[in-house]
Amino acid sequence: MGKHVIVGAGQIGSQLAELLAGKGHEVVVVTRSGSGPAVPRVSRVAADARDAVRLTRVAAGADALYNCANPPYHRWPQDWPPIANALLTAAEGSGAVLAIMGNLYGYGPVDRPMTEDLPLASAGSKGRVRARMWADALAAHEAGRLRATELRGSDFFGPGMTDQSIFGDRFLAPVLAGRTARIPADPDQPHSLTYLPDVARALATAATDERAWGRPWHVPTSPALTIRQMAERVAALGGAPSPRVAAVPHWMMRAAGLFSPLLRELEETRYQFVRPFVVDSSAFETTFGVPPTPMDEALKETIAWWRDAKAA
Repeated sequence: MGKHVIVGAGQIGSQLAELLAGKGHEVVVVTRSGSGPAVPRVSRVAADARDAVRLTRVAAGADALYNCANPPYHRWPQDWPPIANALLTAAEGSGAVLAIMGNLYGYGPVDRPMTEDLPLASAGSKGRVRARMWADALAAHEAGRLRATELRGSDFFGPGMTDQSIFGDRFLAPVLAGRTARIPADPDQPHSLTYLPDVARALATAATDERAWGRPWHVPTSPALTIRQMAERVAALGGAPSPRVAAVPHWMMRAAGLFSPLLRELEETRYQFVRPFVVDSSAFETTFGVPPTPMDEALKETIAWWRDAKAA
């Protein structure tokens, strides 16, 4: 069994920690506050993710170092560069494989299903930040300073998801209650959704299989549905009436953004929700023999988790 260090204890970092600990690995979760899942084989360390010296010490002897950090959405240009640089330094100093949890922002708007060979051509500030993070990690990998890989997923859903996701409580609650779900998107555009447990499994695979190193991968993701189709599946599986889905007008989102930094930042990535946004994850699936969790199975697990969380 190995030692795995995870920076971040959000919806991905926590699930990854529990998955690795369940396999018998020694897991260290690093957050500013020292939080993280309280389960056997998981230790929690309070540290600033920008502190390269501290991270290098924590990662000493580690087989893998995972970047699952999640700075405030509106502060990505300020917060990501020092965190990313500290993780590069820690991976190089410790010899751990660096597995980065990325996203699809770096591609920018595209007119076909996204594959890993697309250029990182985003013109948006958040997309440029993510593209630079991977470019720096890849350059260090190719120079022989460290071993790195990046996993990219679409919008998340599943047990443990946060309310920030448009497929979280603001989507599930009205659909399962038979009310109108109002979303900041065109409900009839195909949109890929990535299941959180599949993200954790993909990260664990990529960090420990040398075939993954030196390139990015898309997390196994089920064929895209429209948001309306997603709502229909949730209602059917959850025993709810036929769902009603309505798009929040763009002007209303822009007005709300005057008071909410999070909503204001969504304007940059609005293209993802008003045109097809489709992920092709066949490269990972065929290379590692890991398919996505079937959508209905994933939705059943999500609905069960959500109902248990509400009951608690």
